[in-house]
Amino acid sequence: MIYSPVPDHLCLEQKAKQLRVDVLDAIFKAGKGHIGGAFSIIEVLVTLYHGGGLRIDPDNPRWLERDRFILSKGHAGIALYATLADLGFFPKEELAKLNQGGLLGEHPDPQIPGVEVISGALGHGLSIAAGMALAAKMDLNSRAVYVLMGDGECYEGSVWEGAMFAAHHELKNLCCIVDRNGLITHGSTESFNRLEPFAEKWKAFGWNVIETDAHDVEKLTAIWEKFRAATSMSPTVVIAHSVKGKGISFMENNPKWHHGGVNQSEYELAIKELRS
Repeated sequence: MIYSPVPDHLCLEQKAKQLRVDVLDAIFKAGKGHIGGAFSIIEVLVTLYHGGGLRIDPDNPRWLERDRFILSKGHAGIALYATLADLGFFPKEELAKLNQGGLLGEHPDPQIPGVEVISGALGHGLSIAAGMALAAKMDLNSRAVYVLMGDGECYEGSVWEGAMFAAHHELKNLCCIVDRNGLITHGSTESFNRLEPFAEKWKAFGWNVIETDAHDVEKLTAIWEKFRAATSMSPTVVIAHSVKGKGISFMENNPKWHHGGVNQSEYELAIKELRS
């Protein structure tokens, strides 16, 4: 069965809370993980996978007519794993084995059901997605291709090579989502290598640009619907303004939580906040 539910925004918000708990549990048991950047993309994943944005089939992960999704910021793989496990792509018990010899490593791998490509080395996802989108266009196939990148990843020159290629080939079936949380490992993106004016850069490369709140499920689901119905020949980039560590007060907007472990007291405080 193709998974394409009618979005219920309240249910999607509750699903986002549940997935944050799943991510927190997995990273706590693993001893470390990229929790900040995983929490900043939860609503994007929830609306794509649970809100009908993606045409997929959990019972047939390699269904030829499926939409393609690439998590280019592969260090946030645990957020994708929690989403896929919740949909039944693989047993949820695998989350507790993260980085402990089970199915799931810290970065996505195509051996995991529901994962398209290996990712982790930043800067490659957009070019891979553009190739997939061009293949669909050449095949006269209606499948869409989505790629989710980090904003710090946009320091990479290969991102802009892929952006130029996609606009040149008029890949209207390609949607790039940039997790614009404004932080990298050491601090602000603008302090190390300024990205702004960010939207104007994408426009100059020939892209249709949408800016939105990365945590507003209603706005996100409307964007995926609009993308499907668009008549423009340009690829679309969604600059999703997010909060790193979203949902846990002591993690929000704190680059310390880019990667690391969660101790017992931090876990108890975090789980209390997520379940309140």
